[in-house]
Amino acid sequence: MPLRDHFRPPLDSVRSCDELHGAWPTVIVMALNRTLPPRYVAAPRVHLGQHAKIDVTAYEKDEYDPDAVAPGATNGGVATAVWAPPQPTLAITTEAPDQDEYEVRVYDTKRHRRLVAAVEIVSPANKDRAEHRRLYLAKCAALLQRRVSVAIVDLVSTRQFNLYGELLEWIGQADPSLTPNRPSLYAVACRWRTAANSWRLEAWAHSLAVSQPLPTLPLWLADNLAVPLELEATYEETCRILRIA
Repeated sequence: MPLRDHFRPPLDSVRSCDELHGAWPTVIVMALNRTLPPRYVAAPRVHLGQHAKIDVTAYEKDEYDPDAVAPGATNGGVATAVWAPPQPTLAITTEAPDQDEYEVRVYDTKRHRRLVAAVEIVSPANKDRAEHRRLYLAKCAALLQRRVSVAIVDLVSTRQFNLYGELLEWIGQADPSLTPNRPSLYAVACRWRTAANSWRLEAWAHSLAVSQPLPTLPLWLADNLAVPLELEATYEETCRILRIA
């Protein structure tokens, strides 16, 4: 079966896209762990941004007790006065930066569980606001800088942004294949490595389309070692498990 549009009718009227996003990482992990060399292990990671509210009362109770002995005072000594800082130059109501994460992470168990690869499945919340996109780009750029290979899979048809193209702009680069129009559905594998005494960014980018199969991407574990990230097979298995026609 080809790629479905999980974000528009008729499918989004009967099934939530969160079902696919939540289950797909685990199916990818199961497939990878059957093919990864023994020293590597894949694990899913799902985190849903600001959906859980902070217990503000817990922080309101965390106040200074003036009857407590100040730091540095000994028994029988005199407590020193608490320094009062000036008023802040900025105080605004805002949210702590956070984002949805639907990921697969691959670790090298012989190198103290070092993270070597990450598969990032884009959610609508990753693309809905400029600040969310910047946070997402910063995360991917930081992973690449740590020599972690990154695969980005974006099936979100209702947000016309290409985070891969914006990632390249973030690091001052561009991909000619994205012109003149950047596709909103795409899958790409990226890595940063050294070659000929210089840093080299390599990418394997594919435009996606509804009713077309998904590609297989290289998932790099080391400079000279990659395994296939079989998006089509794992996507179809996820849809089968979830009974998504």
